[in-house]
Amino acid sequence: MQRRRAVGFILLMFLVGLNLRPALSSVAPLLARLKENAGLTPTAAGVLTTLPVLFLGLAAPLAPLIARRIGTERALSAALLLLGGALLIRPLPLPGVLFIGSALAGAAIGLAGTLLPSLVKRELPQSADLVTGLYTMALCFGGALGAGFSVPLTHFLGGWQVSLASWALLALVTLALWATLAPTPQVAQAASPHSASLKALLRKPLTWQVMLYMGIQSSMAYIVFGWLPTLLIYRGYGESEAGFTMAVSIVCQLGSALAAPWLARLGRDQRPALFVMLTFTAVGLYLLMVAPHAWQWPGAALLGLGQGGSFSLALSLLVLRTANAGLAGKLSGLVQGGGYTIAALGPFGVGLLIQAGARLEHITYLLLALIGVCFVFAFLAGRDRKLDDRADTLVVLGPGAGMAKGVS
Repeated sequence: MQRRRAVGFILLMFLVGLNLRPALSSVAPLLARLKENAGLTPTAAGVLTTLPVLFLGLAAPLAPLIARRIGTERALSAALLLLGGALLIRPLPLPGVLFIGSALAGAAIGLAGTLLPSLVKRELPQSADLVTGLYTMALCFGGALGAGFSVPLTHFLGGWQVSLASWALLALVTLALWATLAPTPQVAQAASPHSASLKALLRKPLTWQVMLYMGIQSSMAYIVFGWLPTLLIYRGYGESEAGFTMAVSIVCQLGSALAAPWLARLGRDQRPALFVMLTFTAVGLYLLMVAPHAWQWPGAALLGLGQGGSFSLALSLLVLRTANAGLAGKLSGLVQGGGYTIAALGPFGVGLLIQAGARLEHITYLLLALIGVCFVFAFLAGRDRKLDDRADTLVVLGPGAGMAKGVS
């Protein structure tokens, strides 16, 4: 019975994860078409790619509050309903609806993505990091579907509007399955009388270290989701080839998303795994953007491996750096909220650079510098530390969750 419950939860979690990237990745291959047909300037295109990420960050801290009021399972159902509705209205031929729908889709993704780590910690606490890797693999697969099928669906369905709206079907089917089959807590889980407040979490340097690592690596991810095909077109690729290159890169994320948490278990902490993935990201970006075209596929593969592993480890840190499901949910809301708000600056900044006429090489070197900053926060967030609120105050446990440390 217990095994069946675990398998059912993992399958549902994988299906939910599939929905949390197509809304973002399906737009990038169509940006050139949108700029031509909808009259978007590079700055407006930057806003379009930034809005979902910004609202993802703004909505994420609300997830624990909504879950406390209506329950985590119902909150996730509401997020899926909002996502399906946003995807349906996004391509309607009404002023501003493309931006409004994108913002609402981002908010829905922020809510759902914040709720899942808490559910994973509750349902499978002993394997939370590995299950998070599987969930991240679903995210990457969903992103690859959005990137790879966006242009073909446009041709097959007769227009970019129908192509963008078609992803609502996946969200609504998932909503029906989740509402029917979602697990419920086996025992009532009362809040700890000493449950840490969000203010207490914000006082801990460890919270900020995880948040800034999440934010910078996510900024790189959403720059790729929002601008990679456009940047490749500037290099001379065709629209379909650029979209396919992005899809290949995202497909390569599947393996590292699942493998990175296993790799992280081989060391005393997560720093070696984090460094390997960030190095892959940097090398892949350079090969794809600056090196000769012959390095196109190695660059796409390395970029995908690095980004898939980096994101998987970022989500794993939410459960590895907390002692219980309630605290994991609160840290998830703070880290994803702050991290994705920071991440929203990346796609918008690239749009401004393109509007200003920046050369592709200069944009690439700026992004490599950003990855260099991410190494610093990976070093800090990757240390073996854990937040625990079961005592009278929130403490940070040191290596092996033994003695409580006064600093993090």
